[in-house]
Amino acid sequence: MFDKLEEVVARYEELHTLLSSPEVLNDPKKMIECNKNLNALTPLIEKYKEYKAVKDDVEFIKESLKTEKDEDMRSMMQEELKENEEQMPELEKELKILLLPKDPNDDNNVIVEIRGGAGGDEAAIFAGDLFRMYCRYAERKKWKIEIIEKQDLEGLDGLKEVAFSIQGFGAYSKLKFESGVHRVQRVPKTESAGRIHTSTATVAVLPEVEDITEVHIDPKDLKIDTYRSGGAGGQHVNMTDSAVRITHLPTGVIVQCQDERSQLKNREKAMKHLASKLLEMEVEKQRSEIEGERRLQVGTGDRAEKIRTYNFPQGRITDHRIKLTVHQLEAFLDGDLDEMIDALITFSQAEMLSASGEE
Repeated sequence: MFDKLEEVVARYEELHTLLSSPEVLNDPKKMIECNKNLNALTPLIEKYKEYKAVKDDVEFIKESLKTEKDEDMRSMMQEELKENEEQMPELEKELKILLLPKDPNDDNNVIVEIRGGAGGDEAAIFAGDLFRMYCRYAERKKWKIEIIEKQDLEGLDGLKEVAFSIQGFGAYSKLKFESGVHRVQRVPKTESAGRIHTSTATVAVLPEVEDITEVHIDPKDLKIDTYRSGGAGGQHVNMTDSAVRITHLPTGVIVQCQDERSQLKNREKAMKHLASKLLEMEVEKQRSEIEGERRLQVGTGDRAEKIRTYNFPQGRITDHRIKLTVHQLEAFLDGDLDEMIDALITFSQAEMLSASGEE
Protein backbone atom coordinates (compact mmCIF):
# COMPACT_ATOMS: atom_id res chain seq x y z
CA MET A 1 0.00 0.00 0.00
CA PHE A 2 2.74 2.45 0.91
CA ASP A 3 4.54 1.93 -2.41
CA LYS A 4 1.30 2.93 -4.13
CA LEU A 5 0.97 5.96 -1.88
CA GLU A 6 4.49 7.14 -2.74
CA GLU A 7 3.63 6.77 -6.43
CA VAL A 8 0.56 8.97 -5.86
CA VAL A 9 2.70 11.58 -4.09
CA ALA A 10 5.12 11.60 -7.04
CA ARG A 11 2.22 12.00 -9.48
CA TYR A 12 0.74 14.80 -7.35
CA GLU A 13 4.05 16.70 -7.37
CA GLU A 14 4.40 16.12 -11.12
CA LEU A 15 0.94 17.64 -11.72
CA HIS A 16 1.87 20.68 -9.61
CA THR A 17 4.98 21.16 -11.76
CA LEU A 18 3.00 20.73 -14.98
CA LEU A 19 0.49 23.39 -13.94
CA SER A 20 3.22 26.01 -13.88
CA SER A 21 4.76 24.94 -17.20
CA PRO A 22 4.22 27.04 -20.37
CA GLU A 23 2.95 23.94 -22.18
CA VAL A 24 -0.03 23.67 -19.83
CA LEU A 25 -0.50 27.37 -19.09
CA ASN A 26 -0.99 28.04 -22.81
CA ASP A 27 -3.43 25.15 -23.32
CA PRO A 28 -6.78 25.62 -21.47
CA LYS A 29 -7.80 22.02 -22.17
CA LYS A 30 -4.61 20.61 -20.62
CA MET A 31 -4.95 22.99 -17.67
CA ILE A 32 -8.49 21.80 -16.96
CA GLU A 33 -7.37 18.17 -17.19
CA CYS A 34 -4.39 18.75 -14.86
CA ASN A 35 -6.55 20.55 -12.30
CA LYS A 36 -9.14 17.77 -12.46
CA ASN A 37 -6.48 15.10 -11.83
CA LEU A 38 -4.93 17.17 -9.05
CA ASN A 39 -8.28 17.65 -7.30
CA ALA A 40 -8.97 13.91 -7.54
CA LEU A 41 -5.68 13.12 -5.75
CA THR A 42 -5.94 15.84 -3.07
CA PRO A 43 -8.11 13.92 -0.52
CA LEU A 44 -5.69 10.97 -0.63
CA ILE A 45 -2.63 13.21 -0.28
CA GLU A 46 -4.13 15.05 2.70
CA LYS A 47 -5.07 11.79 4.42
CA TYR A 48 -1.57 10.39 3.81
CA LYS A 49 -0.04 13.54 5.35
CA GLU A 50 -2.29 13.06 8.38
CA TYR A 51 -1.24 9.43 8.65
CA LYS A 52 2.47 10.27 8.43
CA ALA A 53 2.13 13.02 11.05
CA VAL A 54 0.52 10.58 13.51
CA LYS A 55 3.13 7.92 12.68
CA ASP A 56 5.98 10.42 13.25
CA ASP A 57 4.43 11.39 16.59
CA VAL A 58 4.30 7.72 17.63
CA GLU A 59 7.97 7.19 16.76
CA PHE A 60 9.02 10.44 18.47
CA ILE A 61 7.17 9.60 21.70
CA LYS A 62 8.62 6.06 21.76
CA GLU A 63 12.14 7.45 21.43
CA SER A 64 11.50 10.11 24.07
CA LEU A 65 10.19 7.54 26.54
CA LYS A 66 13.58 5.80 26.45
CA THR A 67 15.26 8.75 28.14
CA GLU A 68 12.42 10.48 30.03
CA LYS A 69 12.79 10.05 33.82
CA ASP A 70 9.94 12.20 35.17
CA GLU A 71 7.00 9.90 36.01
CA ASP A 72 4.30 12.54 35.43
CA MET A 73 5.76 13.37 32.03
CA ARG A 74 6.09 9.67 31.19
CA SER A 75 2.42 9.14 32.12
CA MET A 76 1.32 12.00 29.82
CA MET A 77 3.50 10.72 26.99
CA GLN A 78 2.15 7.17 27.33
CA GLU A 79 -1.43 8.46 27.20
CA GLU A 80 -0.63 10.45 24.06
CA LEU A 81 1.11 7.42 22.55
CA LYS A 82 -1.96 5.27 23.21
CA GLU A 83 -4.28 7.81 21.53
CA ASN A 84 -2.05 8.04 18.45
CA GLU A 85 -1.64 4.28 18.13
CA GLU A 86 -5.42 3.85 18.29
CA GLN A 87 -5.78 6.27 15.36
CA MET A 88 -3.42 4.33 13.09
CA PRO A 89 -5.69 1.39 12.05
CA GLU A 90 -8.59 3.71 11.16
CA LEU A 91 -6.31 6.00 9.15
CA GLU A 92 -4.89 2.97 7.30
CA LYS A 93 -8.41 1.80 6.48
CA GLU A 94 -9.33 5.25 5.14
CA LEU A 95 -6.18 5.25 3.00
CA LYS A 96 -7.07 1.81 1.58
CA ILE A 97 -10.54 3.08 0.66
CA LEU A 98 -9.09 6.16 -1.04
CA LEU A 99 -6.72 3.90 -2.99
CA LEU A 100 -9.56 1.73 -4.35
CA PRO A 101 -9.98 1.98 -8.14
CA LYS A 102 -12.38 4.80 -8.85
CA ASP A 103 -15.37 4.30 -11.13
CA PRO A 104 -14.46 6.47 -14.14
CA ASN A 105 -18.09 7.63 -14.33
CA ASP A 106 -18.37 8.75 -10.70
CA ASP A 107 -18.01 12.46 -11.49
CA ASN A 108 -20.52 12.33 -14.36
CA ASN A 109 -24.02 13.71 -14.64
CA VAL A 110 -26.72 11.04 -14.81
CA ILE A 111 -29.79 10.13 -16.81
CA VAL A 112 -32.51 8.59 -14.65
CA GLU A 113 -35.35 6.49 -16.09
CA ILE A 114 -38.38 5.63 -13.95
CA ARG A 115 -41.26 3.42 -15.09
CA GLY A 116 -44.37 2.16 -13.36
CA GLY A 117 -44.20 -1.63 -12.94
CA ALA A 118 -46.67 -4.10 -11.45
CA GLY A 119 -49.74 -2.56 -9.88
CA GLY A 120 -51.54 -0.58 -12.59
CA ASP A 121 -52.41 3.01 -11.72
CA GLU A 122 -50.91 2.71 -8.24
CA ALA A 123 -47.54 1.76 -9.81
CA ALA A 124 -47.68 4.91 -11.95
CA ILE A 125 -48.53 7.01 -8.88
CA PHE A 126 -45.53 5.49 -7.09
CA ALA A 127 -43.32 6.23 -10.12
CA GLY A 128 -44.40 9.86 -9.76
CA ASP A 129 -43.47 9.77 -6.06
CA LEU A 130 -39.99 8.47 -6.91
CA PHE A 131 -39.54 11.15 -9.57
CA ARG A 132 -40.35 13.88 -7.03
CA MET A 133 -38.05 12.21 -4.47
CA TYR A 134 -35.03 12.32 -6.78
CA CYS A 135 -35.86 15.87 -7.89
CA ARG A 136 -35.99 17.00 -4.25
CA TYR A 137 -32.69 15.23 -3.57
CA ALA A 138 -31.11 16.98 -6.57
CA GLU A 139 -32.46 20.34 -5.35
CA ARG A 140 -30.87 19.75 -1.93
CA LYS A 141 -27.55 19.17 -3.70
CA LYS A 142 -28.14 22.26 -5.90
CA TRP A 143 -27.98 20.11 -9.03
CA LYS A 144 -29.82 20.94 -12.24
CA ILE A 145 -32.67 18.79 -13.57
CA GLU A 146 -33.79 18.54 -17.21
CA ILE A 147 -36.74 16.47 -18.44
CA ILE A 148 -36.05 14.34 -21.51
CA GLU A 149 -39.34 12.45 -21.84
CA LYS A 150 -42.38 12.24 -19.58
CA GLN A 151 -45.68 10.38 -19.95
CA ASP A 152 -48.26 11.39 -17.36
CA LEU A 153 -51.00 9.14 -16.02
CA GLU A 154 -54.27 10.59 -17.27
CA GLY A 155 -56.69 11.66 -14.56
CA LEU A 156 -54.34 10.84 -11.67
CA ASP A 157 -51.18 12.33 -10.20
CA GLY A 158 -48.73 9.77 -11.55
CA LEU A 159 -46.29 8.91 -14.31
CA LYS A 160 -46.29 5.99 -16.73
CA GLU A 161 -42.62 6.73 -17.33
CA VAL A 162 -40.11 9.56 -17.17
CA ALA A 163 -36.52 10.09 -18.28
CA PHE A 164 -34.57 13.08 -17.00
CA SER A 165 -30.99 14.23 -16.52
CA ILE A 166 -29.44 15.39 -13.26
CA GLN A 167 -26.44 17.63 -13.80
CA GLY A 168 -24.04 18.01 -10.91
CA PHE A 169 -20.50 17.00 -10.02
CA GLY A 170 -20.50 13.48 -8.58
CA ALA A 171 -24.17 12.80 -9.35
CA TYR A 172 -23.43 9.30 -10.64
CA SER A 173 -21.31 8.39 -7.59
CA LYS A 174 -24.29 9.19 -5.35
CA LEU A 175 -27.14 7.75 -7.41
CA LYS A 176 -25.65 4.71 -9.18
CA PHE A 177 -26.96 2.25 -6.57
CA GLU A 178 -30.57 3.38 -7.11
CA SER A 179 -31.00 1.14 -10.18
CA GLY A 180 -33.45 -1.71 -9.66
CA VAL A 181 -37.03 -2.46 -8.65
CA HIS A 182 -38.51 -0.24 -5.92
CA ARG A 183 -41.54 -1.72 -4.13
CA VAL A 184 -44.26 0.19 -2.28
CA GLN A 185 -46.74 -1.20 0.26
CA ARG A 186 -49.66 1.12 1.07
CA VAL A 187 -53.39 1.70 0.73
CA PRO A 188 -53.84 3.23 -2.75
CA LYS A 189 -55.85 6.41 -3.24
CA THR A 190 -58.04 4.38 -5.58
CA GLU A 191 -58.77 1.69 -2.90
CA SER A 192 -62.14 2.15 -1.20
CA ALA A 193 -61.93 -0.88 1.13
CA GLY A 194 -58.71 0.26 2.84
CA ARG A 195 -56.65 -2.76 1.80
CA ILE A 196 -52.86 -2.56 1.53
CA HIS A 197 -51.56 -3.14 -1.99
CA THR A 198 -48.06 -3.88 -3.24
CA SER A 199 -46.85 -2.12 -6.39
CA THR A 200 -43.50 -1.59 -8.05
CA ALA A 201 -41.59 0.88 -10.18
CA THR A 202 -38.27 0.38 -11.95
CA VAL A 203 -35.41 2.85 -11.78
CA ALA A 204 -32.38 2.93 -14.08
CA VAL A 205 -29.47 5.31 -13.48
CA LEU A 206 -27.11 5.82 -16.42
CA PRO A 207 -23.91 7.88 -16.45
CA GLU A 208 -24.46 10.65 -18.98
CA VAL A 209 -22.07 10.64 -21.93
CA GLU A 210 -20.58 14.13 -22.16
CA ASP A 211 -19.36 13.70 -25.73
CA ILE A 212 -21.47 11.33 -27.82
CA THR A 213 -18.58 10.87 -30.25
CA GLU A 214 -17.03 8.69 -27.52
CA VAL A 215 -19.67 6.09 -28.38
CA HIS A 216 -19.62 4.77 -31.94
CA ILE A 217 -23.12 5.04 -33.38
CA ASP A 218 -23.50 4.34 -37.08
CA PRO A 219 -26.15 6.65 -38.55
CA LYS A 220 -27.25 3.74 -40.75
CA ASP A 221 -28.30 1.90 -37.58
CA LEU A 222 -30.76 4.62 -36.57
CA LYS A 223 -34.45 4.97 -37.37
CA ILE A 224 -35.52 8.53 -36.55
CA ASP A 225 -39.19 9.51 -36.35
CA THR A 226 -40.67 12.91 -35.59
CA TYR A 227 -44.13 13.48 -34.19
CA ARG A 228 -46.25 16.11 -32.50
CA SER A 229 -45.72 16.43 -28.74
CA GLY A 230 -48.66 15.73 -26.50
CA GLY A 231 -49.83 18.32 -24.02
CA ALA A 232 -52.75 20.05 -22.41
CA GLY A 233 -53.10 22.59 -25.21
CA GLY A 234 -53.60 26.30 -24.68
CA GLN A 235 -51.03 28.87 -25.70
CA HIS A 236 -48.13 26.41 -25.26
CA VAL A 237 -49.54 23.69 -27.51
CA ASN A 238 -46.92 22.32 -29.87
CA MET A 239 -48.21 22.77 -33.43
CA THR A 240 -45.11 21.28 -35.12
CA ASP A 241 -43.63 17.80 -35.30
CA SER A 242 -40.78 18.67 -32.92
CA ALA A 243 -40.78 15.52 -30.79
CA VAL A 244 -38.15 12.94 -31.76
CA ARG A 245 -38.06 9.17 -31.39
CA ILE A 246 -34.82 7.33 -32.20
CA THR A 247 -34.60 3.54 -32.58
CA HIS A 248 -31.19 1.86 -32.53
CA LEU A 249 -31.89 -1.05 -34.86
CA PRO A 250 -29.10 -3.49 -33.82
CA THR A 251 -30.11 -3.43 -30.12
CA GLY A 252 -33.76 -2.39 -30.35
CA VAL A 253 -33.14 0.45 -27.86
CA ILE A 254 -35.69 3.25 -28.27
CA VAL A 255 -35.33 6.76 -26.86
CA GLN A 256 -37.49 9.80 -27.36
CA CYS A 257 -37.59 13.45 -26.36
CA GLN A 258 -40.42 15.93 -26.61
CA ASP A 259 -39.54 18.40 -23.85
CA GLU A 260 -38.07 21.09 -26.10
CA ARG A 261 -39.98 23.04 -28.75
CA SER A 262 -37.01 22.75 -31.10
CA GLN A 263 -36.72 19.48 -33.01
CA LEU A 264 -32.94 19.96 -33.12
CA LYS A 265 -32.68 20.26 -29.31
CA ASN A 266 -34.94 17.25 -28.83
CA ARG A 267 -32.77 15.27 -31.22
CA GLU A 268 -29.59 16.29 -29.35
CA LYS A 269 -31.09 15.22 -26.01
CA ALA A 270 -32.36 11.94 -27.46
CA MET A 271 -28.94 11.15 -28.99
CA LYS A 272 -27.22 11.79 -25.65
CA HIS A 273 -29.75 9.52 -23.96
CA LEU A 274 -29.14 6.81 -26.57
CA ALA A 275 -25.35 7.09 -26.24
CA SER A 276 -25.63 6.74 -22.45
CA LYS A 277 -27.83 3.63 -22.75
CA LEU A 278 -25.52 1.97 -25.30
CA LEU A 279 -22.43 2.76 -23.22
CA GLU A 280 -24.06 1.34 -20.08
CA MET A 281 -24.98 -1.84 -21.97
CA GLU A 282 -21.36 -2.28 -23.05
CA VAL A 283 -19.99 -1.52 -19.56
CA GLU A 284 -22.45 -3.98 -17.99
CA LYS A 285 -21.37 -6.67 -20.46
CA GLN A 286 -17.69 -6.13 -19.60
CA ARG A 287 -18.44 -6.00 -15.87
CA SER A 288 -20.28 -9.31 -16.05
CA GLU A 289 -17.41 -10.96 -17.91
CA ILE A 290 -14.80 -9.66 -15.46
CA GLU A 291 -16.60 -10.22 -12.16
CA GLY A 292 -18.29 -13.53 -12.95
CA GLU A 293 -19.33 -15.21 -9.73
CA ARG A 294 -17.72 -12.53 -7.52
CA ARG A 295 -20.25 -9.87 -8.43
CA LEU A 296 -20.64 -7.01 -5.95
CA GLN A 297 -24.08 -7.46 -4.40
CA VAL A 298 -24.83 -3.76 -4.05
CA GLY A 299 -23.67 -2.77 -7.51
CA THR A 300 -25.45 -5.11 -9.88
CA GLY A 301 -27.79 -2.45 -11.22
CA ASP A 302 -30.07 -5.24 -12.38
CA ARG A 303 -33.41 -3.67 -13.27
CA ALA A 304 -35.21 -6.90 -12.33
CA GLU A 305 -33.72 -6.94 -8.85
CA LYS A 306 -35.98 -5.85 -5.96
CA ILE A 307 -33.70 -3.49 -4.09
CA ARG A 308 -35.94 -1.52 -1.72
CA THR A 309 -39.36 -1.54 -0.05
CA TYR A 310 -41.28 1.58 1.00
CA ASN A 311 -43.73 0.46 3.69
CA PHE A 312 -46.27 3.21 4.42
CA PRO A 313 -48.23 1.53 7.26
CA GLN A 314 -45.00 1.12 9.26
CA GLY A 315 -43.37 4.34 8.01
CA ARG A 316 -40.15 2.59 7.02
CA ILE A 317 -37.86 2.08 4.05
CA THR A 318 -35.78 -1.12 3.82
CA ASP A 319 -32.92 -1.65 1.39
CA HIS A 320 -32.72 -5.41 0.89
CA ARG A 321 -29.14 -5.45 -0.43
CA ILE A 322 -27.56 -4.08 2.74
CA LYS A 323 -30.36 -5.05 5.18
CA LEU A 324 -30.76 -1.43 6.29
CA THR A 325 -34.06 0.01 7.48
CA VAL A 326 -34.58 3.73 7.99
CA HIS A 327 -37.70 5.42 9.27
CA GLN A 328 -39.16 8.91 8.63
CA LEU A 329 -40.66 7.82 5.30
CA GLU A 330 -42.10 11.27 4.60
CA ALA A 331 -38.68 12.95 4.89
CA PHE A 332 -37.13 10.23 2.73
CA LEU A 333 -39.66 10.80 -0.06
CA ASP A 334 -38.93 14.53 0.28
CA GLY A 335 -35.34 13.85 -0.82
CA ASP A 336 -33.60 13.16 2.50
CA LEU A 337 -31.64 10.22 1.07
CA ASP A 338 -28.15 10.82 2.47
CA GLU A 339 -28.25 8.20 5.23
CA MET A 340 -29.27 5.46 2.79
CA ILE A 341 -26.95 6.57 -0.01
CA ASP A 342 -23.93 6.90 2.33
CA ALA A 343 -24.63 3.41 3.73
CA LEU A 344 -24.74 1.95 0.21
CA ILE A 345 -21.43 3.62 -0.70
CA THR A 346 -19.80 2.39 2.53
CA PHE A 347 -21.07 -1.15 1.90
CA SER A 348 -19.73 -1.10 -1.65
CA GLN A 349 -16.32 0.11 -0.45
CA ALA A 350 -16.20 -2.64 2.19
CA GLU A 351 -16.97 -5.26 -0.48
CA MET A 352 -14.25 -3.90 -2.74
CA LEU A 353 -11.75 -3.93 0.15
CA SER A 354 -12.69 -7.53 0.92
CA ALA A 355 -12.41 -8.52 -2.73
CA SER A 356 -9.00 -6.83 -3.10
CA GLY A 357 -7.79 -8.70 0.01
CA GLU A 358 -8.72 -12.02 -1.59
CA GLU A 359 -6.72 -11.38 -4.73
